Amino acid sequence: MPQKRQWTDAQDSQIRRLRAEGAGWEMIAAILGISRFAVMDRGRSLGARKPVETPAPVAEDPQREPLPAGHPRSWGALTDGTVLAGEAYPLPVFLR
Repeated sequence: MPQKRQWTDAQDSQIRRLRAEGAGWEMIAAILGISRFAVMDRGRSLGARKPVETPAPVAEDPQREPLPAGHPRSWGALTDGTVLAGEAYPLPVFLR
């Protein structure tokens, strides 16, 4: 039966720090000289997550034409965080 690995506080801190800096599991495993699976398992139990990468904002063209009513970009900007979030734009119903 395999023996349970004893983790030190220094190793735990190093895993947390490296993950916060954006290092992958392979790199952390190589630095610590431990298998990738062992580092992944320990890192997940510690809650060591990679920081979320936010995409760079796209520069708007100030000369572009206005978006039509109900365009997904404008409708989404209006409804995000409301009860209408994720709902389609209500198209008008024409009566005959």
